[in-house]
Amino acid sequence: MHRIKIAFRVLVFMFGWVILHYALPQHDIVRVVNTYQERQDLNDWTRIFWARPDDQSATIINRDVQFIQTVKKKTFLLGFVQRETTEVMVYRNEDTGWSWPFYFKFDTASLQTEADDLRSTPEQPKWAVVTHYGWRNEYFSAFPNAIAIRPVEGPNVTIIPWFNIAFFVFLMVGIVFIRAMWRQFRERTVDPLMDSAGHRVDEVQADMAERKGRVSQWLGTWRSKK
Repeated sequence: MHRIKIAFRVLVFMFGWVILHYALPQHDIVRVVNTYQERQDLNDWTRIFWARPDDQSATIINRDVQFIQTVKKKTFLLGFVQRETTEVMVYRNEDTGWSWPFYFKFDTASLQTEADDLRSTPEQPKWAVVTHYGWRNEYFSAFPNAIAIRPVEGPNVTIIPWFNIAFFVFLMVGIVFIRAMWRQFRERTVDPLMDSAGHRVDEVQADMAERKGRVSQWLGTWRSKK
């Protein structure tokens, strides 16, 4: 039973981690290469990777989606030497509307214009921070959704994820608060009920044992007469 509880908790933790990793905002320092618009088919299960800003999107089988093509620098260690390379990243630019995840994004056209203004070449690069959520998966044609973009001085600027820090602090405080409330509720309500039920069971068992003893005594009187 203990192993089942551990396995259940691990599954709940992994499921929660996957949801948060997909939905929470992330930041990439990139150089915008190009922007374009392309019609995407939404008639299979990969629809879950696309936004649903309105009720009609649940029935539409294809629609035009705007994209932002970027290049970002990636640092890695080769032996004891630090090397740099470039990595391609493509973002979709869709409104989220009032649907999940709740970014309430309605400025797709403005964001596309800002991305167009930040386009640059390797010789004269312009660096920008793209705030996004979601994953990039080439096999499922999944693209992270860009939420905001702003220029920065260079590719090595440090971005502090204040929203994520505040979210996890709030989450931990909420978990501690709910756990304390549950323990108080259990001590005041559940445990007394369990104790009362246990005492009641003991009384019933004792009463049944007493009755059984009386019946045995009664049968014993008949046996003695015989």
